[in-house]
Amino acid sequence: MLTVARSEFILGGQKSGKSRRAESLASAWLAQAPTQRAVLIATAQAHDAEMRARIARHQRERAERVPGLTTREAPHDLATAIVESGGAETLRVVDCLTLWLTQLRMPFAPDSVSNRPSVGAEQSEVAMLIEAVRNCPGPIVLVGNEIGLGVIPLGAEVRAFVDALGVLNQAVAAACQRVTLMVAGQPLAVKGVAP
Repeated sequence: MLTVARSEFILGGQKSGKSRRAESLASAWLAQAPTQRAVLIATAQAHDAEMRARIARHQRERAERVPGLTTREAPHDLATAIVESGGAETLRVVDCLTLWLTQLRMPFAPDSVSNRPSVGAEQSEVAMLIEAVRNCPGPIVLVGNEIGLGVIPLGAEVRAFVDALGVLNQAVAAACQRVTLMVAGQPLAVKGVAP
C-alpha cells in the first residue's frame, strides 16, 4: 500500500511512470478520509494540435483513474498556485516542473526573445517555488524529468537548459522528504522510503 509523504519529488524519463505514481498517491490520499482533497497543478500549455490532443487524452485518462482529482492550470505562477490550492486537507500534485522551467526560460510567443526572464528573475521564481514546497500546509507531490543522463546536447541554449533543470531538480530534492526515481514503471527510493 502506498504511503503519502509530506513532500515527494518523483523523477524519471519520459513514460517512466512518474505521473501514474503521482496519481496513485493522490488516490491513496483521497481514500483515507472523505474530507481530504487532491488537486493537480498542471503546468502544460497547448501550443499546437498534438499537445492539445495529448492534454485532452491525459485529462480523460486521469478522470477515469482518479475521479476525485481536480485540476488547476498554472503554467507560470507555480508558487502562488501551490499556496492557493487548499489547506492541510489538500494534497497537491505538480505535473510537471520540467515544462514549467521550459516555459519560464523559453516563453512561447512571437516576441519571446525580448520576454525571456533574466537569470535573477528565474532564480527568484525557483526560490519562491522552493519556499512554497517547504511551507505547503498539506502534502505535495512534484513530478519532473531527469534528462541529464543522456548525450550532452550540441547547442549552447539546450546545454544551459539541461544545467538549469539539474540545478532545479537538486533544489527540489533537497526540499522534499522523499525523492523517488521511476524506471520502467518501478519506483526506486533515492531519499526516504518509496513503497
